[in-house]
Amino acid sequence: MDLFGINGGEFVVLAVLAVVILGPEKLPEYAKKLANLVKEVRRMANGAKEQLREEVGDEVADIDWKKLDPRQYDPRRIIKEALIDEFDDAVNVAKGAPAKTVAPAPVRTAVPSITTQQQLGANEPAPFDSEAT
Repeated sequence: MDLFGINGGEFVVLAVLAVVILGPEKLPEYAKKLANLVKEVRRMANGAKEQLREEVGDEVADIDWKKLDPRQYDPRRIIKEALIDEFDDAVNVAKGAPAKTVAPAPVRTAVPSITTQQQLGANEPAPFDSEAT
């Protein structure tokens, strides 16, 4: 039994604590209230799901929500997979098979020309470049 991450031993301890704290007289009443609360939460969740399906359409049913879970994104795994893909591409190129084509980043080969500095006149202000500061 793995309900909410609680194993069997922990469940027994919680049940004994509930009997001790609430007493055997009130325990059935609180158990019934808990059962009603769980039923109400499930009803509300199903209602929200149905309302979302009505408003958005049937394409919501096709979405794999587990793929969109942010807890599954492990940066180490993502980097490892990217490196393995690059290695596989290199091996394929070495074997003569075409690699996956990804548009390479543009490479600048021309060195920008360096202009010589000019001497300013006696009362001439220094040039100002609003994008550089």
